[in-house]
Amino acid sequence: MMLIEETPVPSTALPVEEMKDHLRMGSGFADGAMQDGLIETYLRAAMAAIEGRIGKILLQRRFLWELESWREADQALPVAPVSAIVSLTLVDAAGGETVVPAAAFRLKTDLHRPRLAGRTSLLPSIPCDGVAKVVFDAGFGPAWTDIPVDLRQAVLLLAAEYYEHRHDDGAQAAGLPFGVVTLIERWRTVRILGGGRT
Repeated sequence: MMLIEETPVPSTALPVEEMKDHLRMGSGFADGAMQDGLIETYLRAAMAAIEGRIGKILLQRRFLWELESWREADQALPVAPVSAIVSLTLVDAAGGETVVPAAAFRLKTDLHRPRLAGRTSLLPSIPCDGVAKVVFDAGFGPAWTDIPVDLRQAVLLLAAEYYEHRHDDGAQAAGLPFGVVTLIERWRTVRILGGGRT
């Protein structure tokens, strides 16, 4: 199983100015944008860390998911929330691809465990030694303000932590700060069966 991000978060969607305010950085200076690249890097790192911890995609983007077999009649998707299944393609052992018609499958929306299901019957069989390629769009929305406020605050807190400790020697305790953990706790998805029903 492999999940690939096909479209990165655009720089314009990141809250660089809000992060500067959060850090209480001065404004109106000639070199005011000097730290923008660094701040953007820490925002991206904070988002990735939080997305990995909670299994939710914050800013909307497109993903390609490859898997060798369905675990159940309707397959749980690896992240949430999912807004659309763009395509489903079956690839055989020789590399031949068959695009499954959109009328043959559907998305069962869920904030925590969205699922891919057959529309009238089971999902089509994945060829022996082949894979299924599922392309889908996931995320709360394309804009920073589409993300729930507690998750936005968690990103800012974690990015600030990265920024403030950028020169540390690594002696700081590992793990997320307590304030960040508190903010994201209710969004965590508990995965008991590795993608199966819980």
